[in-house]
Formats: sequence, C-alpha cells, structure tokens
Amino acid sequence: MAVYTLVDAETLGRFLEGYAVGALVSAKGIAEGVENTNYFVDTTQGRFILTLYEKRVAAGDLPYFMALLDHLAHAGLPVPRAIRDKNGVAIQELNGRPACLIEFLPGISLSHPTEIQARAAGAALGQLHDSASNFGQQRVNSMGVDQWRPLFERCGRDLDAIEPGLHDALEAELDRVLGAWGHGLPRGTIHADLFPDNVLMRGDAVSGLIDFYFACTDARALDLAITHSAWSFDATGTQANWAVGQALIEGYGQSIALTDDEKAAFQTLCEGACIRFLLSRAWDWLNTPADALVTRKDPLAYWRRLQTYKNQGSLFA
Repeated sequence: MAVYTLVDAETLGRFLEGYAVGALVSAKGIAEGVENTNYFVDTTQGRFILTLYEKRVAAGDLPYFMALLDHLAHAGLPVPRAIRDKNGVAIQELNGRPACLIEFLPGISLSHPTEIQARAAGAALGQLHDSASNFGQQRVNSMGVDQWRPLFERCGRDLDAIEPGLHDALEAELDRVLGAWGHGLPRGTIHADLFPDNVLMRGDAVSGLIDFYFACTDARALDLAITHSAWSFDATGTQANWAVGQALIEGYGQSIALTDDEKAAFQTLCEGACIRFLLSRAWDWLNTPADALVTRKDPLAYWRRLQTYKNQGSLFA
C-alpha cells in the first residue's frame, strides 16, 4: 500500500455517492507498501479501504482478484471483498486509475510475530491453499521464476548504486538458484506476498488476510517459502528466528502436508524468494517517484536473508 495518486475530498465524496455506504467523514493516505494507492476512508456507516491500482497491477487482472476474494470469503476465510456500488459494479475508475472500495478488516499487523502467531499464520496459509483448490480460474505469476532474470537485466548496473558489487554478486546467485530450481511441485492458487503486514491479527488469532494483488497459480511450496523468508527475519534481514519459521511450517502442515519433493526443494525456494523480493525492491528503489508518499523498502534486507539461507542449509535436516 502507498499513495501515488492524490484524491481530494470533493472527488472522493462524489465517488462515494455511488455506494450505499454513507457520506464521507474523513480520508487518510496509507504510506506503507509500494504497489498501489490506498486510503483509509471513514464514512457515516463505517471504515473502508479505497484502492487505486497503479501500473504494476493490470486492470485486466482485477476480475481474477475479485473472484478469488469472493471464493475465499465464501469458504469462510477472513479476506476483504470489494464493495459493489448501487448498480452491483465492483471495479470503478477514479482519477484515471482503476479503483475499488474494499471491506475494512479489524486487526493489527505484527512487527515481531511470536511462534504462536506464526503457527496461526501458517495454518491460515494452508487453509487458503486448501480452500482455493477448487477455484476455477488461473493467473500466471507476474513475478515468477521466469521473470527474475529479465528484471535483473532491467535493473542492470544501477544495482551497484544500491551496493557496490551487487550486480555481479547477485548475477552469480541468480545463476546458482535458477540452476537448482525444482519444477513439477504441487501447484495451486497462491497468495505470493504473505508478509506479516498482510496478515491481520487479534491477539494470537488471524483476523484478516489482505493484499492479494500478486495472487496467481504457482507452486504451493513457493508461497510457503515466500512467507517463511518474510516471517523468519527482522526487518533488516540481519537476525533470523528459525523457531518462528518452524512454527509457520508446522501451522501450514495442519492443513496440507508437504511432500518429500517440496521439503527437498524448500531451501532453494526460500533462496529464490529472496532473489525475487531483492529484485522487485531494487527496481522500486531505483524508480520510485521522488514525490510519491511511499516508504521504500531496503533491497539489501533480502540479500542478507539470502546469505543466511545459504549458510543455514536444509530446514528439514
């Protein structure tokens, strides 16, 4: 979440007139995240999230995301559905951007999750995969393994502006991980971005799973690896907490048992997750507009994670 596109109060008030949600009381931009423009919107009937979809989210993918959220909500998962307007339409246009008004879910995002909270998040991820197993639509992973080298090449030698020597060092790691990449693992609908700030908690219970705009069809274990790489480290990527990571895996196993092939590939999947987020963060670091209300995320936090995974070895030994 972030703010790239500004929406004034008058425009937002007129926009809300198309919904049965009451009158605008207040709105506040959300600086966290990097993908889309987001506002907290308070009306006389409650709180909502307004999302304007920026360039990385293709307008043609929005029906997929909305259908997935409806499917998961119908299965009982705590996910935020898009609010339909008075004509039953979910996807709108506002200030030249595709836009949706979305349910607000209560809860807080964690900075330092405990083992109990990580186990609950892992269980929720497993439930998501299980519930989505009969979701009839598919979407190619826009940040999947086939996209990493092209993104690396687009970043090019500018990577060395982030850290001297990063280009060559990352190229060697990319070659190594792609060479070891496992194919043929069980696939399904995955979240692909389940960071702690995309899991809302009330105490030790998951109250919301949010931000599905990377959801796609890919290896289920890759989703667990992405989540593991996000939950098992502090924000700087310096300190690893393998107990939290193990709790996440155990929670996931309450819903879906990992196969032997998934366990054998898991370290490589985690290292690949590090490369994927290092590259996307590096691209954003190098290309975020100077006037955007957005908190840029440190690409090197994922370089540090990558080195730690290499030194740690198998997490299932």
